[in-house]
Amino acid sequence: PISALNGDNIASRSSNMPWYDGPSLLHHLEHVHIASDRNLVDVRFPVQYVIRPQSTTVTDYRGYAGQVASGIMKPGDEVMVLPSGMTTKIAGIDTADGPVTEAFPPMSVTVRLEDEIDISRGDMICRPHNAPAAAQDIEALVCWMDDKPLTVGAKYSVKHTTRTARAIVKGLQYRLDVNTLHRDETATRLGLNDIGRIRLRTTVPLMADEYRRNRTTGGFIIIDEATNRTVAAGMIIEAA
Repeated sequence: PISALNGDNIASRSSNMPWYDGPSLLHHLEHVHIASDRNLVDVRFPVQYVIRPQSTTVTDYRGYAGQVASGIMKPGDEVMVLPSGMTTKIAGIDTADGPVTEAFPPMSVTVRLEDEIDISRGDMICRPHNAPAAAQDIEALVCWMDDKPLTVGAKYSVKHTTRTARAIVKGLQYRLDVNTLHRDETATRLGLNDIGRIRLRTTVPLMADEYRRNRTTGGFIIIDEATNRTVAAGMIIEAA
């Protein structure tokens, strides 16, 4: 119960709200604990860049750079590369400050593998028996952020981790009324600031998890190809 309009309890206690004895909004935002939101179980490493230096001093270096999305990675761990499904082991993990014995989110690192595998930007490094779904059919809850409404059959680009794919809106299941939480299953489009559940079909598989399990591999943005504007943010509910 905070009145943002009057500035009550935003930065300090207010005499206009003597009945409220909790912390101010600013204090809460500065001290809220978020570390437990990090998924340290499911190893997810989206490859952002392949490093192959061309020099006489480093003749055979092949590293895969990116940010650890979740899980803990260590040299010697067995890993699998998606979408190829090839398995190998981690030979080493490098950072700007030198090699490390483990990597965890949100560290930006370069992973070296024991075997030479064809890996490129958008691929995912994970554990062999704990892999995300390689899915082209996505059920998601999206918040629409563009004046031009979303309609069934429209085509967009989807940016998911380091992979970009073209997608078509196959269906709109419902539009959510944010005031009543009523689901309008007769809706045919989503307008500015609308929230709704949609079904997408992508041209290439996305290595995705449910958002409730992994916020990084479970989230994505939708881009209008004509204007290059971000028109929506989405949370994956189901991927198959």
